[in-house]
Amino acid sequence: MSISNVITLFGGVALFLFGMSLMGEGLKKVAGSKLELVLYKLSSTQLKGMLLGAGVTAIIQSSSATSVMVVGFVNSGVMKVRQAMAVIMGAIVGTSITGWIICLSYVEGSGGLVSLLSTSTISALVAVIGIVLRMFAKKQGKRHVGDIMLGFAVLMFGMQAMSGAVAPLKDSPAFIRFMTAFSNPILGILAGAAFTAVLQSASAAVGILQALSVTGAIGFAEAFPLLLGIGIGAAVPVLLSALGARTNGRRTAYAYLVLQSIGAAFVATVFYLADAVVHFPFTGMVMTPVSIAFVNTVFRVICAVVLLPFMGSVEKLLNALIKESSQEREANADFDRLDERFLKHPPLAVEQSRMTINAMARKSRENLTDAMMLLYEYTDELAKKVEQDEDLVDHYEDKIGTYLMKLNGSELNDEENERVSEYLHTLSDFERISDHAMNIRQVAQEKFEKKISFSESGNHEMDVLLTAVNEILALSFTAFMEEDVQKAYRVEPLEEHIDVLCDELKLRHIERLQAGTCSLQVGFVFNDLITNLERVADHCSNIAIAMIELNKDEFETHDYVLNLKELRSHNFDALYAEYAEKYKI
Repeated sequence: MSISNVITLFGGVALFLFGMSLMGEGLKKVAGSKLELVLYKLSSTQLKGMLLGAGVTAIIQSSSATSVMVVGFVNSGVMKVRQAMAVIMGAIVGTSITGWIICLSYVEGSGGLVSLLSTSTISALVAVIGIVLRMFAKKQGKRHVGDIMLGFAVLMFGMQAMSGAVAPLKDSPAFIRFMTAFSNPILGILAGAAFTAVLQSASAAVGILQALSVTGAIGFAEAFPLLLGIGIGAAVPVLLSALGARTNGRRTAYAYLVLQSIGAAFVATVFYLADAVVHFPFTGMVMTPVSIAFVNTVFRVICAVVLLPFMGSVEKLLNALIKESSQEREANADFDRLDERFLKHPPLAVEQSRMTINAMARKSRENLTDAMMLLYEYTDELAKKVEQDEDLVDHYEDKIGTYLMKLNGSELNDEENERVSEYLHTLSDFERISDHAMNIRQVAQEKFEKKISFSESGNHEMDVLLTAVNEILALSFTAFMEEDVQKAYRVEPLEEHIDVLCDELKLRHIERLQAGTCSLQVGFVFNDLITNLERVADHCSNIAIAMIELNKDEFETHDYVLNLKELRSHNFDALYAEYAEKYKI
């Protein structure tokens, strides 16, 4: 095999992968968000989930894309791990369709009707139609169809290039010896897994194996273990999608690897034991692109049929392998309170919502406190915790918000309706405070990595502001959780002083810049901190105002911001003076 053949082979692989990508992306764009909705709504049973997974994967030509999609569903809490596993099992079956499409590239003929079905004719026809749609169609949907057709044509051309490049190998004794080594089942499975892990596509790996089969050097004994390994190696992109995911998201991603590994181990064990007894005659057959597609499909269907009844056991295995953190156990216990059966009993549902939103408030406050600590002593562990807690707070908001909207549709009395309205308004403030914790974490990381330090006066000013923000945080959160309106009245005067304090800090910083005692780089960090802390105080004010409005029986869902002049009637001036004295520079 000459150097030109090697270059042609790699060129064919590149075109094949690009064609697959272009076709898959076009299919997803044509379907829009409908595929996600179908998966979400219609995967209520395991059989439905598997059939849907197979169907969606056959459409978008990627089991990894389907599996990554359901990992996202599970991670956001809208799908259970058991549901997702059935969809993944279907995706594993559906990805075998690509092998049959690739078989079209080996249809050839010398004349008549057969010549019209040859690869060159089909590819040319599809490419012409595709480019016409891509360049001249006015509707976006038709242009996406053009992308699909162009992707198909490029894929076919890539397969032809690969097949032509490897054709000389059929006369190479070295290549035949190399391929024969894969007749060892363990070696073949490992080689298939490693090859697919690099390509990150089972369809691409099967396609390349089909291209090599035209040499006549690949028998069933070599192809079968390679196909088993290809299934396992395809788990790599799904595992990568689980980086940073919550426990159930990681369990779902690992489900792909576990299902493929168990399926491969089962099929290999049964087949090789049976072959040792029966001596199947087809094990010595020379494989073709069609027979490879057939074996690949049969293997995946057998895995699905055998494993589907044991999804519960596989889920238990995943639970044992991937333990839930104490934080997530606590959060899940909170989410268990939001049982939809309580919706028929509004007083109970409102109380369960109150307890859960209080848990969210505690986590949000803890996250901001941790972020502030990073400003004084930065550690990767604490920074990671802030990031994880922010994800958890987002999860709280999704769960509680969805539950409250359902509760809002129930028959509520005036008091219950006001409570639900209050919770819906304050929910976003708790979540936004946690968002600012993430922003402060990023500022602290920049400060640490760039070795930025504030001047002595800058440090003193920031300490005063941080202390004031800590107090308003404690006041508003305690007032909310204890339903203490008197504490809520103390929040707005402190918030107004924090606004004044932030303005003063910015002016003092400008004076230091002009005097040359501070740099622009330090200034950016200093101002980012001030902005985030000022907004935290604003959200604390929103929480307190919502409580006061509710207490006055004048709570309005569209206009609940209390007029500042009204607040002055509740010792506003005296409280403001107290905070101005307490937090002065």
